[in-house]
Amino acid sequence: MKENKQSEIDRLLLSINERNREQTVLLSINKKLSAITDQEELRYFLAEDLKNYIAFDRFVLCATDENEKQYKVIFHDDKKQFSIFKKQLYDIHDGFFDVALQSPEAIKFDAGSLSKIQQKPDFIAESFNAGMKNMIVFPLHYQKKNPLLLFLFIDRANKFDRDSQRFLNGINIQLSITASNIILKQNLEEQLITNQDRKSKEIKQYSDIKVTETIFESDKLIGRSIAVQKVNELIQQVTASDSTVLILGESGTGKELAAIKIHENSTRKHKKMITVNCAAIPQHLIESELFGHEKGSFTGATEKRIGKFELAHNSTLFLDEIGDLPLEMQTKLLRALQEREIERIGGKRILKVNVRVVAATNRNLITEMENGRFRKDLFYRLNVFPITMPPLRERKEDIEELCLHFLKKYTKNPDKKNIKLSGNALKSVMNHSWPGNIRELEHCMERSVLLADGLLVNEINFLTESEKILAINNSEGFEIKPLKDIEKEYILKIIKLCNGRISGPNGAANKLEIPSTTLISKMKKLGIKKQHFSE
Repeated sequence: MKENKQSEIDRLLLSINERNREQTVLLSINKKLSAITDQEELRYFLAEDLKNYIAFDRFVLCATDENEKQYKVIFHDDKKQFSIFKKQLYDIHDGFFDVALQSPEAIKFDAGSLSKIQQKPDFIAESFNAGMKNMIVFPLHYQKKNPLLLFLFIDRANKFDRDSQRFLNGINIQLSITASNIILKQNLEEQLITNQDRKSKEIKQYSDIKVTETIFESDKLIGRSIAVQKVNELIQQVTASDSTVLILGESGTGKELAAIKIHENSTRKHKKMITVNCAAIPQHLIESELFGHEKGSFTGATEKRIGKFELAHNSTLFLDEIGDLPLEMQTKLLRALQEREIERIGGKRILKVNVRVVAATNRNLITEMENGRFRKDLFYRLNVFPITMPPLRERKEDIEELCLHFLKKYTKNPDKKNIKLSGNALKSVMNHSWPGNIRELEHCMERSVLLADGLLVNEINFLTESEKILAINNSEGFEIKPLKDIEKEYILKIIKLCNGRISGPNGAANKLEIPSTTLISKMKKLGIKKQHFSE
């Protein structure tokens, strides 16, 4: 009896370990897929990497046209065949595309069923005649409009089993997002080329704009480094669409500015962009802030409140610090993004919303997912078009231009309108690590203008020590300090954020996830007294 029980436990543990390994592999594959940005990378992934997990001989990826009445081949593992088939359009009601589209998972077509259908699309007939008489059609259910289907051709039906089915289900969303992004990028590039002549004519109307500049020049981020040029190109590519954008980068790198540029160049620019800082709103108020509430729906709800999603209808909603959103709200946000509908707290009806979401964070969301602090499905839903803002230390060739911009911005005194940096001042600026990135540089230039005696800034006024602590927490540039000093500074920062409260739901101990007695003991050990955090 004991042996049977132990055997059952061993089988259960083995099953759990197998499932954990499977989840680890899926996370790794989805992470790799999320980094793919062009057609050749995706073709290589499908033709080479995917074969490590699923045994197939050929793949074809298809998508419907704008009217969703026909479909075409958009990727094929044989470039020669692709050049032939990409020009063809096929009826979606051909017994393959429409049938698979109604299925929640992959459908098998064996040699017998394929033989019965006389009018097969060219790309299917060619593979069938080449000896691949079994076909797997896998619908990518990420978007309802212009869906994608993956065709896998195999010579033997037993190559595709339940493990293969589970694997495809596990990469469904990210594969669809990646393929959709690449298609969108190709369409945007074609559109940009088509509109190039028109843009050139518009540019000539402005005598103060150089011929080599584009129509977007006044809306670009400042800088001529390769890193900034890449960001500007990505912003230009995505502005014409309604795709969700995820902006990544350290604090102070200009994530909000990038969001503003995306909105101002979009078709939604006629309405104000709505901004929500997810880290600045108390947890119990976030749902009301995003979705609104009805009068009397909870204690303190003395009047109806319109949420940010409603306010952003037909506009852009910028969700700053999305990595700080609590897990419970992540679930509700995901539903709002997928269904494009919300419900106020205490409300009795569903509200349809047309919102373009741009999110930003300075957190590593991959790490947050691995630690269970950020939902994987929400990440894949937000990571449609990622843009990474480079830190200032990686674009030092832009510093001089940024300095001149900020000097001009903060010169309000007419006597200082031509103020400049001395050679020594510029040298010290270039040698600084800028842990606070562009935000730190801007504040530094503002102080330098105020303290300058004449038209030349000879000395740079860098951040104070307290400001450096906050900046260092959000960047890779840092100064070496004893661990107890860092711990003391961090605890003080949390206590100040909690307005001096140590215990209770809104106390520092709760934020630090330690007992209040432990925190008080640490404070005594580190020499933290009330006067250190009280005004």
